[in-house]
Amino acid sequence: MRARIFQPARNAMQSGTAKTKNWTLEFVPASARSVDPLMGWTSSDDMNSQVRLRFDSRDAAEAYAKTHGIDYTVSEPKTRKANIRPGGYGDNFATNRRGVWTH
Repeated sequence: MRARIFQPARNAMQSGTAKTKNWTLEFVPASARSVDPLMGWTSSDDMNSQVRLRFDSRDAAEAYAKTHGIDYTVSEPKTRKANIRPGGYGDNFATNRRGVWTH
């Protein structure tokens, strides 16, 4: 079995960083998916491709993989700096603005 350990990126629809602190262990599919000719559903006979384990740290995920004899690769996350303004959202409507606030 082969697995991938990674830290999931944020969803494109969210601006925060919720659910991106944990690490995930996900198994690489062993076989290709097949399409059912009648219904058009995709199926696979690999049950491990449905398993996704979450851990609090990278070390915990690696320790789990080592104890269970799972060959794994680690994908390092790409960090981004936080976009925090000193005044925050309320600064858009402050009465002591120096310039005119327009679109």
